[in-house]
Amino acid sequence: MADKNAKWPENVLGLFYVDESCIACDACVLEAPKFFIMNDLEGHAYVWAQPQSDEEIKTCLEALELCPVESIGNDGAI
Repeated sequence: MADKNAKWPENVLGLFYVDESCIACDACVLEAPKFFIMNDLEGHAYVWAQPQSDEEIKTCLEALELCPVESIGNDGAI
């Protein structure tokens, strides 16, 4: 389970975030490229845009489910 106290600082404020357990597998970036991006220098993903519509939230939830190490959280600050 993602830890909102260990969020990467690059995450934009909102519901979804990526924490420090990310292994840079690219699953979230491939599933939801409008919302997740890779920091290639540090080797981790982060949320660069928050979803606005129900459909966009569904897309981010699908990315969350695909994360093999549960680095994506959906209990961040809104």
